[in-house]
Amino acid sequence: MATLLYSATMSLDGYIAGPGGDMSWLTEHLGGPNPTADRLLAGVGAILAGRTTYGGDDPHRGTEQEGAFGGAYTGPSVVLTHRPPDDPPPGVVFSSDLHEAVALASEAAGERYVNVLGADVARQCADAGLLDEVLVFVAPVLLGDGTRLFHRPGGPSVRLEPVPGETEHWYRVVHRPAVTTA
Repeated sequence: MATLLYSATMSLDGYIAGPGGDMSWLTEHLGGPNPTADRLLAGVGAILAGRTTYGGDDPHRGTEQEGAFGGAYTGPSVVLTHRPPDDPPPGVVFSSDLHEAVALASEAAGERYVNVLGADVARQCADAGLLDEVLVFVAPVLLGDGTRLFHRPGGPSVRLEPVPGETEHWYRVVHRPAVTTA
């Protein structure tokens, strides 16, 4: 069974994109050796992204490094959107239902990771109790504004615990048992 993992690079003040979805700030923080990112990429079987992330800014737009993981990811992708295109590109499936999108991405990933990309899709997965892990890379910059890693005003807390043997910012979601009423 696939593991749903939300991974993102975040500024020290909690943003994964600048104002208007700007990702240009990230360019100077990419490219160096990153064994954790390499391990993650090797374990990704599918990507689940929101429409904004899928069609949004890319710090490598127009270069050979454009795309997920600096263009290194070439597997299946599922995009959660209310506006699927009439003619989807090869290798990309569009769905307007969260549970269907997760099921499609999980099936494509097999026993590997479904890498969730995009703050809104990650929030929806967390709210639905579907998110299994969170991996955060922290870039040494303060953006001041933009898209937060998680934006859940009034939402319930989600307990996390470190994944043993992994980087200090790789966490497992502690799923609470369902409450049943008699």
